[in-house]
Order: sequence, then C-alpha cells, then structure tokens
Amino acid sequence: MVGELVTAGVALASAGVVYLMAAARVVKQYERGVVLRLGRLASEVRAPGFTMIVPGIDRMRKVNMQIVTMPVPAQEGITRDNVTVRVDAVVYFKVVDAADAVIEVEDYRFAVSQVAQTSLRSIIGKSDLDDLLSNREKLNQGLAVMIDSPALGWGVQIDRVEIKDVSLPETMKRSMARQAEATRDRRARVINADAELQASKKLAEAAQAMSGQPAALQLRLLQTVVAVAAEKNSTLVLPFPVELLRFLERSGLQAQAQTAQAEAAARTQAQAGSQAQVEAQVQDQAQEQVPVEQQWQPPVASREAVEAVEAVEGVEVTTSGDGGVLSPELETLPEAEDLPKDLP
Repeated sequence: MVGELVTAGVALASAGVVYLMAAARVVKQYERGVVLRLGRLASEVRAPGFTMIVPGIDRMRKVNMQIVTMPVPAQEGITRDNVTVRVDAVVYFKVVDAADAVIEVEDYRFAVSQVAQTSLRSIIGKSDLDDLLSNREKLNQGLAVMIDSPALGWGVQIDRVEIKDVSLPETMKRSMARQAEATRDRRARVINADAELQASKKLAEAAQAMSGQPAALQLRLLQTVVAVAAEKNSTLVLPFPVELLRFLERSGLQAQAQTAQAEAAARTQAQAGSQAQVEAQVQDQAQEQVPVEQQWQPPVASREAVEAVEAVEGVEVTTSGDGGVLSPELETLPEAEDLPKDLP
C-alpha cells in the first residue's frame, strides 16, 4: 500500500514537472510574446520575463522588437534623364506592434524587403542622375515614406532608409570624369585669376607707396638680395632699378649724339681744308704754267710821243714786232728774277 502511494506520488510529481516544463516560457527583454489560444489571439501580449501557457491549447510566438537592418538588393532602372543605373540601399525598421506583426502579415521581413525594392525602383525612375549622386538625403526621406505607408498596417515602423551605392556604366563614368575635370580646371583658373587680381592690386598699392620714397625702394631691394642669398644658390641675380636704366639710356643717347656732331664737324672742317688746299695748289700750278712774256709787258709809247722825243733829243726809237714803240731804256727784257713779285 505504501509502495503504491509512493509510486503514485512520484508519477504525479513527474507529471507536474513535465507540465511545468511544457507550460513555462521565458520572454527576453527585447521580445514580446503573442499567445494564440485555440487559434485565437489572447487578450494581451506577454511582457518580458517568466510566463505560463496552457500546453496543448496555447501557442506563443516571440517577436523581436529590436531595430532590424535589412539590405535591399541592387535594383537596375532608368533615371528621368535616361541614364541606366544600379542602386542598392539598406532599410532600418522595427516592430512596434507584435500582435499585428503576427496576425496581419505572414512574414513581415519578407514583406518589408519587397516593398523596399519596388519603392527603390520607383525612386530611380522619378529622379535625375544628379539627384542620385548629390541629393541623396532627400531621396532617402522620400523612400522611407514610401516604404513606411504599407508597413504601418503590419505593426512595423520604418526608422530610416539609406541609399548605399549608385553604379554607372563605364561610358558614363568616363564622361562624368571628363566633365568633372573640366569643371575643376575652370574653377582653378577662376581662383588663380582672382588671386592674381588681388595680388596685382596689392602690388600696385605697394608700388605707389614706395614710389614717393626712394629709400623704401632701396630697402626692398636689399631685402630681396638677402632673401636670395640665403638660398645658397651658385648664381645671384640682382634686380636693377628701372629709373637708373632709363638714366643710363638717356646718357648714352646724348653721348652718341655729341660724338656724331663732333665727327660731322670734323668731317666738314676736313672737307673745307682739303678744298682750300686744292684751290691753292690749282692757283700755284696755274701761275707756274703762265709764260714770263705774258706775265710782264714793257710800257708802250704812242707814235706822237716818239716823234716828239726824236725831234727834241735826237734819239732813235725802235719799234716792236707788233707795231708798238718801245722806249730806248726798255729795249732789252729784264730777267725773270728781276721782275716784281706783285705783278698780276
């Protein structure tokens, strides 16, 4: 009798342990328990902790309430400006109503994934390529709204959606690279031009300030020489003042003009002296060639004077070959050296 009671007690205890093990459930902090009793939803969702169900009658499904990270497969589409692209994204969502996530949809993860893919293709067709590349924040917000609208009925809330990558064809990549290079080149030229403009203005102001103070210009020259000499170069180039170059140029031109004038005057004097010397030589040669009888002629007396002389003094007067009458004192011609020097 005692043995039977002990056996019955052990069997009852074993049955109780088995029942407890079958009825006991533990819900974790990030989970919620949805109990279906005989196929119908129980009145309340089981909170985290230890809970009991009726074995064989109740079925409990645990729903994860954490934020789920779901990658969206790459979707290929044509943008509004007719460019073929491949875009992939990632969706962050969480379950806010465990009962709806179990009752309203068969698999809320798969449902969210499909809605995300269709919404992504729709966004691609409504957007331009520039928006996909540079205005992703706005596209992410629009994509989140499109996915969140149907997901609310499933007890799911979309936290955010991020576009991960935009893949372009190789031809489009090369075209965009050339365009970007041209844009960077243009910006660089504009920046360099602005810098040169500002530098030229500053240099003009500095030159205007230093033009009234020659000492400042010389000081700047010395500073430049010191800066160049500090680099330990083998060749040192010294800047030269422009004013000094102009002064030297003017001095050289004046010296050249004076030299040219002196040479012209010397040539004129030489030509005048040569001409006078030539004239003198011509005159000397002309005098040497004139005969003596042409240089000096004896005085010729008239016939009436001769007859008067013969009548008075009885002197015989001779006549020259040309019919002229010579005086008796000048019948014989004098020698050339006895002639006066100033005769014509």
